Parts: sequence; structure tokens; C-alpha cells
Amino acid sequence: MDNYYVHPDAKIGNNVKIGNYTNIYEDVEIGDNCEIWGNVTIFPGARIGAGVSIFPGAVVSAIPQDLKFRGETTYAYIGNGTTLRECSTVHRGTASKGKTVVGENCLIMAYCHVAHDCRLGNRVIMSNAVQLAGEVIVDDCAVIGGGSLIHQFCHIGRNIMLQGGALVNKDIPPYVKAAREPISYVGLNSIGLQRNGFSQEDIQIIGEIYRILYLSDLNVSNAVKLIVETLPKTKYRDEIIDFVINSERGIIRSAI
Repeated sequence: MDNYYVHPDAKIGNNVKIGNYTNIYEDVEIGDNCEIWGNVTIFPGARIGAGVSIFPGAVVSAIPQDLKFRGETTYAYIGNGTTLRECSTVHRGTASKGKTVVGENCLIMAYCHVAHDCRLGNRVIMSNAVQLAGEVIVDDCAVIGGGSLIHQFCHIGRNIMLQGGALVNKDIPPYVKAAREPISYVGLNSIGLQRNGFSQEDIQIIGEIYRILYLSDLNVSNAVKLIVETLPKTKYRDEIIDFVINSERGIIRSAI
């Protein structure tokens, strides 16, 4: 006899394994070939892709911890191939964005929290006990060290490496390493970029952008102006400039 509960209105794909004492409520959709271990709770509004693994104690699509929430219909999306480890929590959205999104092939380790209206890209790694406040954006391939606390509305750029135990209250631009207290730029994430297939030429281009932005003794506005005036137009130059000028919280400073 199976010792789990699946609401009759939940939509469960093919070849889905469900462990003992798991509860899956109404208005839930789970794709094919997922593995839901024991003692998992999946609340209404969950939209779970194919090939997802959810480990014991995890909670998906609980109502947000936001006093402005009034019971509106919102969702929590988990992308294909993502893993949620033990006791991780992903809350659904509020009226602000309507949904919380965790992308494809992410690894969300034990005791992590993804709050309402966060948006995670693909192949994000959150080490144990990372806590994301509401409406945080984490771009593709970011690696966030264990125990880090990310302030609401922060934007974490792609392919960054963040030290464990970080307190983040500013935006972290793409391709960098961030560490120390207060959290600061400490260099390019060169090894991470190499592992993700960036060429040496690409890494040199990105490095030159950050040498001007962080090591030229210019303020951010003047550094951006100098980058535009002196460096050739590339996708990386434009991406980094767009990130910096559109940062609502301001970017981290340099520790170098």
C-alpha cells in the first residue's frame, strides 16, 4: 500500500516516483520521469518540469511569507532537470510578479530558501542554506556559496562565484568573483568561465572591462563612459554596461 497522498486533480506525468508520506495538492502539475522522495510537500500552484528530483523535507509552492499576499492565484515553476535537496523551500509568487521561477538543471542544496517572485536562470548552484529574499534575480550559471543571505530585489549576474557566508545587499555584475565583508569585487571568475567554455580571448575582453570599471579609480559613471569610448563593441561589453546602468540597488564595490 502506498503511504502518500496525491489530490485527484493533480496532473502527474509518466514514470514519476513518489515516496512515502509525501503530499501533493490540487492545481499541481508534475512532468515525466520525476523522483519525489518521502516527506515532500507540494502545494497548489506548483509547475514542475520533467526529470526533477525533490528530496525529503522539501516544500514547493507554499504561500509566500509576505504580509501583502492576499490569496491571489500565483505559481512556482521548477525547470526540467533541477534538483531540490533536503528541506529546501520554494515559495510561490505574489501579485507583484505572479510567479517564482527556478530554471532548468539547477542544484538547490539542503536548507536553501527561494522566496516569492524570485527568478533563477538555468544551471544555478545554491550551496547549503543559501537564503534568497523576495524578488531576487539570479542569472544563468551563478554559483552561490553556502550560508549566503541575499537582500530582496538584488540582481546576481551570470557566471559569478560568490563566497560562502556572504551578506549581499548590492547587485553583483556578471562573470566576477565576490567575497569579503562588505561583499566586494575580488576578481574575474576565470576558472568558472573556462569550465563553462569561454575562450581565452573572451576572458581577456571581460577582464579589460572590469579593469576599467573597478581598478581605474574612476566612479561608476565615468568608468562606463571610458569603457564605451575606448573598448570595441562586443556582446560582453554591452551586457556588462547594461547590467551596471540598469542596476537599481547599485553594484558591489572593489576590494582590490
